[in-house]
Amino acid sequence: MRILITSFIIILLYACGTPKSQVITSAPVIEKPTKPKVAKNVIFLIGDGMGIGQITAGTYANGNKTSLERFSVIGLHKPYSHNSLITDSAAAATSFASGVKTFNGAIGVDNDSLPVRTLLEEAEAYNMPTGLVASSTIVHATPASFIAHNVSRKNYEEIAADFLKTDIDYFVGGGKKYFDRRTDERNLVAELQAKGYAMGNFLEDFSTYKSKNSTANKIGYLTSDSDPLPVAQGRDYLIDASMHGIEFLDNKSTSGFFIMIESSQIDWGGHANDEDYIISEFLEFDKLIGQVLDWADEDGETLVVLTADHETGGFTIQPGSTMDSMVTTFTSTKHTGDFIPVFADGPCADKFSGLYENTDIYHRIREAYGWE
Repeated sequence: MRILITSFIIILLYACGTPKSQVITSAPVIEKPTKPKVAKNVIFLIGDGMGIGQITAGTYANGNKTSLERFSVIGLHKPYSHNSLITDSAAAATSFASGVKTFNGAIGVDNDSLPVRTLLEEAEAYNMPTGLVASSTIVHATPASFIAHNVSRKNYEEIAADFLKTDIDYFVGGGKKYFDRRTDERNLVAELQAKGYAMGNFLEDFSTYKSKNSTANKIGYLTSDSDPLPVAQGRDYLIDASMHGIEFLDNKSTSGFFIMIESSQIDWGGHANDEDYIISEFLEFDKLIGQVLDWADEDGETLVVLTADHETGGFTIQPGSTMDSMVTTFTSTKHTGDFIPVFADGPCADKFSGLYENTDIYHRIREAYGWE
């Protein structure tokens, strides 16, 4: 009996099987294109003083849209410095540039005041062209932390002299007087020219300068004698100089590049408790972010990382606000201790998700480059 049942089951299975001529095969697998395992280029964008309040107000003022929405990865960093829960720009930028927590006011040195190598200097060691662009003076705390080593961010003339100790390929920012009207009577502009830089300044607009120096090997352009103007008062070089710098560095090398670009004056609007100042600077930065992402998307080998060093002013949107008419307030004229968002897109962007120390940004950029 058991033999008969078994035979019946076998016959039934055979009868219900799909004839060979009707077998449906799966479609061929099409592999998705893989992104590069490491980033060839890194564009590091910093909105000084740009916390959640500044981002929110700027977004609403821009019709509830921002280029930040295009980033594929968002994280948060902890911005405190070695000696204070409230960091300043110098200590924060040193954390980004060198991966160490240091004391407020320190530029490219650790908590023992010893120099620490920066991402820009490491990129140079890998024979990669490098650049800095800022809407502040080029010797201000954030750009300075990538190229100089000093116990005080206020030592502007000493910081300017450190530019002669590097092989930076491209820099644009204010502060001409720290290069050519110095107490030691050195003319750093002339010294940089002797090193092969095509030096220019605000007496000639940037567009004219760059067209006249299209074949230059190294570029240095000083946008103002001291601090540059706010964008609302006519400053107009940040986007043009940043995109020109990216193209310039990309054309110089097949091994990749590093550039740090700072929208500096969002912070100044926070210190002044000036909503319009913050928003106008954010909107300019937002246009730049969109153009950078367009360039990086087309390139396919560029990691874009964007963050702020800290929040400034305790800027918030209050009840009674609409998108067309915001009611805002400030809790301080100084920096605050809020966690700060980090945005990333491109190869290895996934490394920037989560909540981590601001020093981790340095280490994650190095990992993205594939540096040992």
